[in-house]
Amino acid sequence: MLIRTSDTKAIQPFLDKLYIPPPNSHKGQNGRVLVIGGSSLFHAASIWAAEIASRFADTVHYLSTIENEEVFLTLKKKFQNGIIVPQKDTDFYIKEDDAVLIGPGMVREGEEGEYTRDLTRSLIEKFPEKRFVFDAGSLHTMDADWLKKLKTKPIITPHQIEFEKLFDISINNDSFDEKINIVRETAKKFKSVILLKTVIDIISDGEETYVVEGGNAGLTKGGTGDALAGLTVALFAKNSAVESAVLASIILKKTADTLFSEKGYWYNVSDIIDKVANVLVQLKFKL
Repeated sequence: MLIRTSDTKAIQPFLDKLYIPPPNSHKGQNGRVLVIGGSSLFHAASIWAAEIASRFADTVHYLSTIENEEVFLTLKKKFQNGIIVPQKDTDFYIKEDDAVLIGPGMVREGEEGEYTRDLTRSLIEKFPEKRFVFDAGSLHTMDADWLKKLKTKPIITPHQIEFEKLFDISINNDSFDEKINIVRETAKKFKSVILLKTVIDIISDGEETYVVEGGNAGLTKGGTGDALAGLTVALFAKNSAVESAVLASIILKKTADTLFSEKGYWYNVSDIIDKVANVLVQLKFKL
């Protein structure tokens, strides 16, 4: 199914299913997420993911690596829209939170790459029923067959290179229709929801398949994929996997459309994070 961000009728069925916090709800009832990411080389990626998630989830816990300790300590003062948690409490927060994002900003090679791989594998084995979103570093270091161990379908958010590395399937030279078929069959085989990030996103769980068209070249800037991953995990805390992936794609592209009307191509991931909630309100409540 083709969804254009400019087509309100196509978007509406997903907006109708979007979880909305009840008026009488209490703290923590409307989504709790854990973002695991960062490294000695990259730290902003996981913070972007956590920041955008904080717009939608009641509570965002953020956990980084030992190698990122100096930045970690600084963030305890700067990241005030969530809670920085220590590595020793990883299992506690995974059990407590509704959905977990792992991978943004995590290193893919060397000792830190081994840490990324070992942590990803360990969490899959320990918590097969948890709602996971895998992105970036985790996708580069994990084995695709690990996905089959999960009892709850995860969401994975690769771009084309990450898709090819994870599944050992080359798609760069395939037609768009061929890519749709490959994503569908791969999602079915590995019991996952795949959100393939291309100019037109392809989303499938092996049964339902959607393509989302919209956005602009401003989305090529660094950090937009991390924002998408953070948005996806926040939605996944209270919505189904397919709906979360489709809505995340729609909302991000629609936000890019809105920013383009204000700034042209000259916006960045911080602009997206600041604008995304307003865009969703306008979509959902037609203000």
